[in-house]
Amino acid sequence: MFKSVKNFFPSTSRIFQISNSSGESITKRFQSGASSCEGEMKSATSLVLGVYTDESDPPLYKFTPSAQKYNEITHGKLDEYLKSGGPVPGKGEVRIFYKLCNEFASVALVGLGAECQGYNDIEERDDGKETIRIAAAVGSKALQDLKPGKLCIESFGHSESAAEGAGLGVWLYQDLISHRKRLPIPQLELWNDCDFAGWHIGLEKAAAQNLARSLMDSPGNMMTPTIFAQNAVEVLCKSGVNVEVKVQGWAETQKMGAFLSVSKGSCEPPIFLELSYYGAGYDERPIVLIGSGITFDSGGLCLKRPYDMLYMRGDMQGAAVVVATCRALALLQLPINIRGLIPLCENMPGCAATKPGDIVRAMNGKNILIENIDCEGRLVLADALYYSQNFWPQFVVDIGSLTKDIRNTMGTAATGVFTNSDSLWEQVRMAGVHTGDRMWRFPLWNYYTKQVTQSRSVDIRNVGFGPGGGACRAAAFLREFVPCGEWMHLDTFGVLRENGIDHPYLRKGMSGRPTRTLIEFLSALVCKCQ
Repeated sequence: MFKSVKNFFPSTSRIFQISNSSGESITKRFQSGASSCEGEMKSATSLVLGVYTDESDPPLYKFTPSAQKYNEITHGKLDEYLKSGGPVPGKGEVRIFYKLCNEFASVALVGLGAECQGYNDIEERDDGKETIRIAAAVGSKALQDLKPGKLCIESFGHSESAAEGAGLGVWLYQDLISHRKRLPIPQLELWNDCDFAGWHIGLEKAAAQNLARSLMDSPGNMMTPTIFAQNAVEVLCKSGVNVEVKVQGWAETQKMGAFLSVSKGSCEPPIFLELSYYGAGYDERPIVLIGSGITFDSGGLCLKRPYDMLYMRGDMQGAAVVVATCRALALLQLPINIRGLIPLCENMPGCAATKPGDIVRAMNGKNILIENIDCEGRLVLADALYYSQNFWPQFVVDIGSLTKDIRNTMGTAATGVFTNSDSLWEQVRMAGVHTGDRMWRFPLWNYYTKQVTQSRSVDIRNVGFGPGGGACRAAAFLREFVPCGEWMHLDTFGVLRENGIDHPYLRKGMSGRPTRTLIEFLSALVCKCQ
């Protein structure tokens, strides 16, 4: 069965063209005066605006430049309606007004909090950009319930962040419900601003994360390794990314014993995807991205509890993030060379499943003692890491939802980062500051390496010994398979799911994180090199 992942976001190229043309025409009509709000009501179009507020009682407020412009065009109606009843919306709150003019059927006014917000060194993020994302998302979601065909959104001072928030906010996974029950996803347009390039980039980033969310939220029986590979081919080849699908026989010839050991308990055959995007010259060394692709993780013979298995359809988070990132880089036409490696398989308790106590040989010749087959993500990444040396990479980044320890430590606040390069850490940290999808560094001390390598019978153990520190031991395990050079490991188990509260621009479900941070990180590298 082939399931096509669609509707993760409307065509961003089409949206960009519409934004460019209609955005300019709206601006011109506003310059002509009140005539912009005369004529027939356009009931299918709504508008999102912002207002700054302080913490006084009652709060003082100030319209954003776009909201002030709209207030002038409506002859002060926006200000009049705001004062007529109800509180001024605080930060992240929204009020909806109807029939202020005939151009828009409804207008959402969203509170932005204080006017001057920027980098917060305690929170490790740009509060100004994060506030804009939240405002765009909250306003868009409030108006989406009214089912408008089109949403016009002001930039709030940074069109890229506004596009990210709106694009992420209006999306939800609804591929498996009837059409009459689906919440329509409106068309998004930039209003009263000319930064269409930033708007387009923001929409592409949102579309990439929505693609990852769609892949992760698909049920395990509808997103097997084979189906994932088919979706990757369909999505990426249209974007100019080459995809090579390698089957089990190929993995056997490469002696990928660690990867193959995980798939033994499933009737679904393992697949190894190799992606390539060359936006720069072919003589430039590529960056290798590796994504763990466990399309369903039952725990194997070390079976998980039923509740824990409920969300293990999203354990291919690393694979989804790599596919979405490569697609965005290609659509943005960044001058960078990327190689993506995605080992895909299921971890199931079949009759041929790997047993605790088994020893498997990885591609680099090291013998691995399998102490817990539920710690399988590091096994599939190990062979992919060693295989990456074939491409002589600038550096290697692997992504996988490996350990609960990260979620127990950080909650959903940040992705855990392990790296042997201070420069890579600083660059990915700054990317997280700008996207609001934060990163936090953990140690790669030899203390943890000894816990997985000290044994009289084997080269390495897939769990190791010692109280706590599971995430650090997993990273230490992976480091034993990294070819020489710079490397970074992202443990994303903590950011696997969203509760719909911690990040208001993401609804409850699979998160697709840290797709935007990875895109920002790679984009910044391009700018740095030029």
